[in-house]
Amino acid sequence: MAALELDLFLCRTDNFGVLLHDRVSGATASIDAPEEQPILDALERRGWQLTHILTTHHHGDHVAANVSLKERFGVTIIGPKNEASKIPGIDRTVGHGDRFDFAGHPVEIIETPGHTAGHICYHFPQDKLLFAADTLFALGCGRLFEGTAETMWQSLNRLMALPDDTAVYFGHEYTLSNAHFAVTVDPENKELKERAAEIEETRLDGGFTAPTTIGLEKRTNPFLRAGDPRVRANLGMEKASDAAVFAEIRKRKDNF
Repeated sequence: MAALELDLFLCRTDNFGVLLHDRVSGATASIDAPEEQPILDALERRGWQLTHILTTHHHGDHVAANVSLKERFGVTIIGPKNEASKIPGIDRTVGHGDRFDFAGHPVEIIETPGHTAGHICYHFPQDKLLFAADTLFALGCGRLFEGTAETMWQSLNRLMALPDDTAVYFGHEYTLSNAHFAVTVDPENKELKERAAEIEETRLDGGFTAPTTIGLEKRTNPFLRAGDPRVRANLGMEKASDAAVFAEIRKRKDNF
């Protein structure tokens, strides 16, 4: 099976757009649809024809171009069953544990409530790809708009169970601000400090920080490290539950 081709670009102010293309069948999926014109530009640049939109959650900055792209290309829109009524143009609903093929490439649905109540991630196990949208960012995680800290912690644990070499594409270029915060929570983490310095250079040069990997996030992302003794000691929460430590980290980031 030929590897999928990917195109990564910015939409709106800081949303990532991602196109996923199978060159054998010609099938092309947009991961969410934040803004029509950058997606059209990417399609034209690559010479691809859009066939699918894989929607992760209902927020406007992820579904704004659903209807216009569907009218233009006749795409099939797949999205979370628990948010179906809020997904413009949706054709097919999926939930946790569901599986389908995209041009012969297996796709698994991982439900990750927290940022929104029905947020899902798309996992391509054979391609070692995860499209995490606003659940997991590089050195961060999504704000808890529709879920509790406990719920989000459980969702992140589902993602941490994936193989370490899984490439993670996320919904926003927030990584520089996430890095500035992360070192306040985990100041003795040498790999984190080195990564933060690399991120500074990457962003200064105009580069993107996506993708990351599950393994790298487990080692450096404070939101995944609630069980680490150094993080707990720095927060003065040595005896707290992992979920409580995560909640404190999320609260601090909200006020950072």
